[in-house]
Amino acid sequence: MSNNVNKPDQNASLIASTDAAWEEGVLGRSEAHVKISSEASATAFEKEINEALELQPISIRLNKSLIEDLKMIAELAGLGYQPLIRQVLTRFTDCEKKRILRQVHSEEMKKQSGKKAKKVA
Repeated sequence: MSNNVNKPDQNASLIASTDAAWEEGVLGRSEAHVKISSEASATAFEKEINEALELQPISIRLNKSLIEDLKMIAELAGLGYQPLIRQVLTRFTDCEKKRILRQVHSEEMKKQSGKKAKKVA
């Protein structure tokens, strides 16, 4: 019976693994949780992440004012500016592909209606 009484006291010193504990820094921020990685392992880890997410690093030159605007918008949206740029480019390409497909479809429909008109005449 004394074993059951002591268990809660032993567990009282443990920190519950909750989202709040991680966010507040109670978990994971002590030196015991720190590991210094080599540049090679960091590069390998970055490569793994890029492959898993199908990301390809690119280099692009943008106006400084555009970058600052993107950073401001990203901060307001609670994002980093690079994920925001990915979202912007994804939205644009999705819309542009749809526009092109509608245009091609419309041209095909015109061709088909023109062929039907010639057959009737």
